Amino acid sequence: MAPMGIRLSPLGVAVFCLLGLGVLYHLYSGFLAGRFSLFGLGGEPGGGAVGPVAAADGGAVDLREMLAVSVLAAIRGGGEVRRVRESNVLHEKTKGKTREGADDKMTRGDVLSNRKMFYLLKTAFPSVQINTEEHVDTTDKEVILWDHKIPEDIMKEITAPKEVPAESVTVWIDPLDATQEYTEDLRQYVTTMVCVAVNGKPVLGVIHKPFSEYTAWAMVDGGSNVKPRSSYNEKTPRIIVSRSHSGMVKQVALQTFGNQTTIIAAGGAGYKVLALLDVLDKSQEKADLYIHVTYIKKWDICAGNAILKALGGHMTTLSGEEISYTGSDGIEGGLLASIRMNHQALVRKLPDLEKTGHK
Repeated sequence: MAPMGIRLSPLGVAVFCLLGLGVLYHLYSGFLAGRFSLFGLGGEPGGGAVGPVAAADGGAVDLREMLAVSVLAAIRGGGEVRRVRESNVLHEKTKGKTREGADDKMTRGDVLSNRKMFYLLKTAFPSVQINTEEHVDTTDKEVILWDHKIPEDIMKEITAPKEVPAESVTVWIDPLDATQEYTEDLRQYVTTMVCVAVNGKPVLGVIHKPFSEYTAWAMVDGGSNVKPRSSYNEKTPRIIVSRSHSGMVKQVALQTFGNQTTIIAAGGAGYKVLALLDVLDKSQEKADLYIHVTYIKKWDICAGNAILKALGGHMTTLSGEEISYTGSDGIEGGLLASIRMNHQALVRKLPDLEKTGHK
């Protein structure tokens, strides 16, 4: 007689084995899912991806992708700027006074453009530092997804990705440059701008003109869709300066370069940088030098600095110092911007203007 016990039929053995395999499968698949999530590979299909995988864990970001998103952000912000201006309902306010005593204005165009630009960049690159001119209302958060498509003109100029550590990146946004001129309906001066700095050095710049829909972009050691003009007048240059203090610069410029020097008073730092380049926009004036003599914010100049640097040009303080895009949000030493000129020789020519810039 066989020992007492449980005798399993072949079918029972098969069922038992299948149950065991099922338990092992679920345990192992859960382990793998946990491992994949550490590398950013998990999540809901379609709706969970909000930017480059590496950016989500504070690792690396691709500068080519950042350029694509920056261009898109500047254009979308520009759409808000144009829409508000054309509605003629600006909701104009004063944030306070500038150091020169002028009203520091803000409009509904500034606010709506800022929201579009900030949240598009922040959703795509959550790990990077973003500095913007306007206050970000966290209660009015807007999730704007990027489709991860890089435009053909960028792909043509920049053929390979270029990754940098996310913690080395600072983004500077100007959602509406030339707000004063915007309120006066001087539309040609208005721009939206994005700049990406790596370890304080400007490497990506985007300047968009909402009312002509012209966009200039460039990456240092990468490529650009804009270029310098074929020639510049270094002896008797056309100098572009701020509308708010053109007389101050004119006096010193005439002493330095002579009576044949032309002074162009204009609004917006983005507009002034574009004046130095070969821009296919009929509303854009042409200049040989850009000089600013008072305190200026970094979101006003970072994009232009990056574009000039990518094209072999220069933007420095009036004493010739490079501008760092970390730390404080402004610079005290004025600025001088040039391209295809002896920049340091120009700096040496302007000792009186440097002193004026520190007043």
